[in-house]
Amino acid sequence: MTAPASYGPAALPRLRVGAAQAGVALAAAFFALVCLAVLAPGLFAHGPDQVNPALALRDPMPGHPLGTDQLGRDVLARLVFGARPSLLVGVGSTLLAGLAGSAWGLLAALGGRLVGEAAMRLADVLLSFPAILMALLVVAVLGPGTRNAVLAITVALAPGFARVVRAQALVVRGSAYVRAAVNLGLTPGRILLRHIAPNVVAPLLILATINVGTALIAGASLSFLGLGPQPPAPEWGAMLAQARDYLDASWTLALFPGAAITLTVMSATVVGRALQARYEGREAG
Repeated sequence: MTAPASYGPAALPRLRVGAAQAGVALAAAFFALVCLAVLAPGLFAHGPDQVNPALALRDPMPGHPLGTDQLGRDVLARLVFGARPSLLVGVGSTLLAGLAGSAWGLLAALGGRLVGEAAMRLADVLLSFPAILMALLVVAVLGPGTRNAVLAITVALAPGFARVVRAQALVVRGSAYVRAAVNLGLTPGRILLRHIAPNVVAPLLILATINVGTALIAGASLSFLGLGPQPPAPEWGAMLAQARDYLDASWTLALFPGAAITLTVMSATVVGRALQARYEGREAG
């Protein structure tokens, strides 16, 4: 008689190994996607906007591995080229939010009590809005387009970075080695660059990696609503919006960009969680 499988504490190491392998696979998929986005122009004989009405809404076939859309455009080409604006919005807005939030947080931590309180109350007001709602408000003022989508998501994410940087900077500022540096007569600028900034970088990078997924979802949502990159530019959220009118004829039109968004967000989040676990000195769960 075969012994039943064990799901008790003895199975935990196997589960951790499986989770680690899945994390490595997702991280590799994310970096492979970045490489595909960079190399996209040299991978296809036909561009993502090349129209062929005679091949509209075809299933996967030779020459078109993922089929064609309602205008006969190659879905795979549009999916790969669509990674470029999607990653530009996701990664670009996260980088800008990290820079703006870092300056904001350091100012709040080192600028005195009045400045710090004013800066954090502004952050609280902005954080009271969901990120996508804040991005929608900004785009409504600035108008649609890739650049405005990046700026909108930057505004939505920057307050979160500011709070993390401020909290970390306050911890470091109260440490013994910073007090010793002050007693030795080091200038505030030197203390900031040598002692405070390096200790803020690690949590900042972790938060930035995790927020890439949030920014990707926000960017895709804006594009789905017609507020991101404008047609005929390929973009995953816009591809989803166009596919909803043709689900009866070809449901895979929505499947592929939806899967691309989901896997990319999962990959970025897994990488961020792994970095966080390593920074905190524990195993990623």
